[in-house]
Amino acid sequence: MKILSRSATDVQTVAYRDSNVSSGHKVLRNTYMLLSMTLLFSAMTAGATVAFNIPGPGILLTLVGYFGLLFATAKLQNSGWGIAAVFALTGFMGYTLGPILTRYLGMPGGTGIVMTAMAMTGLIFMGLSAYVLVSKRDFSFMGGFLMVGMLVAFVASLGAIFFQIPALSLTISAVMVLLMSGMILFETSNIIRGGETNYIMATVSLYVTIFNLFTSLLQLLGFIEKE
Repeated sequence: MKILSRSATDVQTVAYRDSNVSSGHKVLRNTYMLLSMTLLFSAMTAGATVAFNIPGPGILLTLVGYFGLLFATAKLQNSGWGIAAVFALTGFMGYTLGPILTRYLGMPGGTGIVMTAMAMTGLIFMGLSAYVLVSKRDFSFMGGFLMVGMLVAFVASLGAIFFQIPALSLTISAVMVLLMSGMILFETSNIIRGGETNYIMATVSLYVTIFNLFTSLLQLLGFIEKE
C-alpha cells in the first residue's frame, strides 16, 4: 500500500509540474506578444523624442515617473487598465531613452554604436531565452543574488550620477550587462515554471531588463569608440 501510495503521489507531482510548465508556456507566449508591442511603442516614442529634439525629464522626474507608473501597473495588473498602464510605462521609458540616443547619435560613429548595441541586445536576449527553453533548466537559484546585485548597482549608479564619476559609471555598465543577462535567464525560467502567472508583470520585468541591457551596452560601446 505504501508503494502504491508513493507511486500515486509521484504521478500527481509530475502531472502538477507538467501542468505548471504548460501554463507557463502560455503565459510566455502572451508575454512575448505584449513585449514586442511595447518595444515597438517605446521605439516610436524614443524616435519622436530624437526627431523633435525633446529634452530629457531629468533624474528626479525620471525616477518619480518610473516608480509611479510601475506601481500603477502592479495595482492594475489584473484589469483591462493594466495594458494601458504597461504602454504608459514603456512609452515614458522610451521618452527618457530619446535624449540618450540623441547624445550618442551626435558622436562620431554614433549611428554604428546605437545599431551595434541594439543588435547585441537582441542577440543576447534571444540566445539566453532560447537556452532556457531548450535546456529546461531551473534558474530560480539566481533570484537572491540578482536582487542584491541590482540593489547595489542602483545605489552605485545614483552615486556615479550625482558625483560625476565616469570610471564608476563604466564599471556599473559592465556589471549591469552581466546582471541583465542573468535576469533574462531567471525571468524566463520563472515564467515557464509558473512562478510568474501574470503576463503583464512578466512583460514589465523583461522590458526593464532589455532596456537596462541596451543602455548599458550603449555606454560600453560609446567608451570603446572614444578610446
